[in-house]
Amino acid sequence: MSPKKLVLLFVFMLFFWRNDLCIGEASMESLLPKKDLPGGWALIDGPHIYSKKTLFGHINGQAELYIKYGFQKSIFAVYQNLKTPENQVELDIYDMGNVLQAFGIFSRFRNEDRPAGIGLDSYLDDRSAFFYKGRYFVMVYATESNPSTLKEFSTIVSLKISDASPAPKEISYFPKNGLKPGSIQYFPEGVLGHQFLKRGFQGSYIEREKDKVEDKDRVKDKDKVEGKDEVKEKAEDEDKAEDKVDSDGKEFRLFLVIFRNPKDAMNALRTYKDYLSKKGKVHPNPAIGFGPHSFSAEDPYQGQVILMQKGVYLLGAIGFKEGKNGEDRLAEMWKEAK
Repeated sequence: MSPKKLVLLFVFMLFFWRNDLCIGEASMESLLPKKDLPGGWALIDGPHIYSKKTLFGHINGQAELYIKYGFQKSIFAVYQNLKTPENQVELDIYDMGNVLQAFGIFSRFRNEDRPAGIGLDSYLDDRSAFFYKGRYFVMVYATESNPSTLKEFSTIVSLKISDASPAPKEISYFPKNGLKPGSIQYFPEGVLGHQFLKRGFQGSYIEREKDKVEDKDRVKDKDKVEGKDEVKEKAEDEDKAEDKVDSDGKEFRLFLVIFRNPKDAMNALRTYKDYLSKKGKVHPNPAIGFGPHSFSAEDPYQGQVILMQKGVYLLGAIGFKEGKNGEDRLAEMWKEAK
């Protein structure tokens, strides 16, 4: 190819690259509330567009975490209440590339379950709200306690996002029984702190000392000799006591690691087994009920472990005290994982 044609090709590619960038920025800006603002609010700063190179100037302490999760670009704006100027709202919209990565960064910021019914999942408290929908992760902060306004801003942005990607399917594999609300997280690398356990999910579970079961016969027997109100009061007290035991119970985790193919998953299973045989203790037989591609062991730092391979996944339970708790929840996950 002649030098002249190479120059023309370069100019042609540069034109389309700049055009795509402008379209991307325009698309991000279209997600910001402008004419459809909540009553009495005005845009006073922005919008500001940030890339991978400039994100550190906006959120220096957190930029590296966002980039690990696939950050593409973001837009930032500040809004002010016209009647009370000290009442301001800061809005960040992050394009994370896909819905899995958007959920991942969302899961790392959520530290408890306080859903607001926005997007695919959300969190709302007095001064902050955040949610994810499609490839976007959205954060809204208020200088004053104002949850209703935070929710209104979040809802406006959510309605503007047209990406209808569903939530990552792996979230649904985690059994609800015993799951600590809001605890499922996605990690782009190093699940459980092991680099050979690549990317995957984990969720926390409450390990109960005993199953919470209603003893109807006992209540009926008491009802024969005691007043119904007294029986009801005692039963409620017992339920509260059992709930306290449940909430104070020891936590353990289920985890699901994703690989490119079953062969890679099997290699990782062997690597983890070798690691535990040197650092901890591997039990001689496969884990009961999980087939030959499984094992149970004791991790020197994280307690008892059950690990199994199913297709492109490694599924495991770790940190449980009573074997039945970990086994039962893992069996439920094994049935759901596809």
